[in-house]
Amino acid sequence: MMNKLLLSAVCLAISTGYVNASETNLYWGDTHLHTKLSADAFLMQERTLGPDDAYRYAKGLPVVNALSKHRIKIGTPLDFLMVTDHAEYVGVVEQLFDSKSQISQTPFGKKLSGLIEQGKERAAFFELLATVNSNSPNKDFITEAIRKPIWHDIVDAAERHNDPGKFTSFIGWEWSSLPNGSNLHRIIFMKEGGEIGKKFLPYSSFESNKPEDLWKFLDKTEKETGASFVAIPHNGNISKGKMFAEIDSEGRPLSVQYAKTRMRWEPIYEVTQIKGDSETLSALSPNDEFAEFETYNHALDGKAGGNSHGLPADKGDYARTALMRGLEFDKKLGVNPFKIGLIGASDSHSGVPAVEEDNFGGKFPIDSRPMGKKADLTPGTIGADMSASGLAGVWAKENTRESLMAAFKRREVYGTTGPRIAVRMFAGWDFNNQDSSAKDLAAVGYQKGVPMGGDLTAAPKGKAISLLIRAVKDPVDGNLDRIQVVKGWLDDKGNSHEKVFNVAVSDGRKISNNKVKAVGNTVDIKTASYTNSIGDVELATTWTDPEFDPMVRAFYYVRVLQIPTPRHTLYASVALNEAPQKGYPTSIQERAYSSPIWYTPK
Repeated sequence: MMNKLLLSAVCLAISTGYVNASETNLYWGDTHLHTKLSADAFLMQERTLGPDDAYRYAKGLPVVNALSKHRIKIGTPLDFLMVTDHAEYVGVVEQLFDSKSQISQTPFGKKLSGLIEQGKERAAFFELLATVNSNSPNKDFITEAIRKPIWHDIVDAAERHNDPGKFTSFIGWEWSSLPNGSNLHRIIFMKEGGEIGKKFLPYSSFESNKPEDLWKFLDKTEKETGASFVAIPHNGNISKGKMFAEIDSEGRPLSVQYAKTRMRWEPIYEVTQIKGDSETLSALSPNDEFAEFETYNHALDGKAGGNSHGLPADKGDYARTALMRGLEFDKKLGVNPFKIGLIGASDSHSGVPAVEEDNFGGKFPIDSRPMGKKADLTPGTIGADMSASGLAGVWAKENTRESLMAAFKRREVYGTTGPRIAVRMFAGWDFNNQDSSAKDLAAVGYQKGVPMGGDLTAAPKGKAISLLIRAVKDPVDGNLDRIQVVKGWLDDKGNSHEKVFNVAVSDGRKISNNKVKAVGNTVDIKTASYTNSIGDVELATTWTDPEFDPMVRAFYYVRVLQIPTPRHTLYASVALNEAPQKGYPTSIQERAYSSPIWYTPK
């Protein structure tokens, strides 16, 4: 026990010490955060924390919870943050609470203000949401005169907090397309500063709810302003099959041009966040014993989502099946529309990126409180349904907008469900068993192979793909259980398949026929505590694909599992001196997902 604790104390240095200065370092951040400027956040009690507060919290400074008014502080500061308030009605709702504002004097404004004065704020929220769902905005709320000063305030806040080399604040927003309750939202961000950011207004779903039109706007705006954008699709698990559909917004089969355009703008995907995990489901991956994790069962129109607990699962909702579909399209079109790197982000609407299980800021301020876990947030959804997730890990040369953006574009990024597990993954043809114990593993990886997010083609004769992998635990969180490799490939008929390989396990356990004994569980449900008496601080391996076929398209990504630790709902139950909340696990195995590496034959 003591040896593991001593080792964990040096893990932070280890996690960034494998690389030379000429290589890359690990930076942590949140690419998806809402403040009081988002209409839904304000109407759900986030009425005090703006962009400045969000950046201050991310940097490690204490702020005041918007609802309970107690002091809150992040456990470990972030390296970067994107404040991404909804472009739809940004900053408008706060003005509805001011009876003298211009918006409150409009016909729709008077109606909503009247509901608010009667204490019917939730009704006002759904009146406003209905105009988003139906894509029929109130024109008085979206004039340039209203939008422009709010957007400039957002840009100015990002500029004030950007500190190259120490802390990065990106200028960004959320395009919140919601056709028939299908979540097709994208996070948009740029690497340039305020001078460029003030040359345009954020594109909203009121202008179009079709991704193809968003991409046209990004192209046009880049050419006109000199901006450079990345768009991040998120929350595919509640897209009703549309996020990675086999047809475009007009119902046409995906074309080569569609695939090329999508990959230009959307190189990465938000695989895990507060509204659940979007890697896969047991219904889609029946042979994966860890498939069903933090499953969210509520579409944004209040109906059950598509998963094994509700409606049939849809391959268009989840990352793994999207990657497999991508291989199929690559063979058919010669280009892969779903060649996505994987990250995590919070989608917090509480004004703070708080995703530690024992310090969870909630989806909204109401569920940041223990008693709020049982409270309704949206129809059929309570705070306990939310997941304390996630974060993005970025391997970049320095902590600047330019360097981080370059890493996102080349997909040398990964996601975690909250803990800061340091993960390295390279693929090549010449890795050996000694390489995984190299002190400077990254130097070996870059020299002999390609990092996560990269490509390999045309296997040398007699060679099989090898992965060089190392994972180090979060210094202040649980030990590691295992490393797994997830492989997807096409058969000779063009059909996709998947398999999960156990490649490194803790506590001296043995892998036999790809099976391994469970790591155990030390969680005490009476005290919401656990011990690191099981699991390992670090796991590393060189793994060669035993089923490699040089003529078959494939992808590989790494999934790293922690030992079981308490879920945020257990912390809440213990704080209330109540039995654990029924229907929710008392412990979970947090995880990290690397971006894939793709193999393409000649």
